[in-house]
Amino acid sequence: MSSCEKVININLNAKAPQIIIEGIITDQPEPYTVSLTQTVNFDESNNFPPVSGATVIISDNSGYSEILTETTPGIYTTSAIQGTAGKIYTLKVTANGKEYTGVATMPPPVNIDTLTITSVNTPKGSNKTIYVNFTDPTGINNYYRFIKIINGTAQSSIFITDDLLKDGNIINQPLLSRGQDEVKIKSGDMVSVVCQTIDKNVYNYFRSLLQLSTGGMINQSSSPANPLSNFNNGALGYFNACAVTSKTIVIP
Repeated sequence: MSSCEKVININLNAKAPQIIIEGIITDQPEPYTVSLTQTVNFDESNNFPPVSGATVIISDNSGYSEILTETTPGIYTTSAIQGTAGKIYTLKVTANGKEYTGVATMPPPVNIDTLTITSVNTPKGSNKTIYVNFTDPTGINNYYRFIKIINGTAQSSIFITDDLLKDGNIINQPLLSRGQDEVKIKSGDMVSVVCQTIDKNVYNYFRSLLQLSTGGMINQSSSPANPLSNFNNGALGYFNACAVTSKTIVIP
């Protein structure tokens, strides 16, 4: 018995490439980087080509401004600026004849009090979950992003929360693994957690990215969308001005 297969060619409308900007400035004394790439068509590989030859400027609301240096193709690096909590930062990118601007406010840092672990035994072994325990500052809206680092390798899962209904309380935030590439925690591992205090627009970016990565839709849309960017002029990506604290434990 034989079967017949009909080959169907689907014409996907080619779309003009969009720039993707990913930038960060923190309150830590280190060079900060801005990554510039551009999108590719749906039927192409997910290797986003770098955008070289751009002018990239970070400035603050006190009048300081710095032009970043392209250190490798598409990667632009600061030399002197250091972030300060409470300041408003602007990232301006001029590339391929267009100008893009993103603005972010750096909130004050929030210290991690402790990291704790819970273990749940399953037929496949013990699953360990890290909890971040901290005290939320009262009277202001706070937004948090956490990065889990296992034995020196940052994990790809997105961990965010806000203080809605938790203002001024002690928060015990679980870092539940999601991605298939997430490393399973085991005894003897060194686990660090970085706490970034972020502004609302950056929180909305990561929240929408998380919704998309887990198969959800943004604003109940019936079709997939891009994460909510804090750049203008059609740029994708985000500019994050965040204060940073961290804590490390060794898993018993």
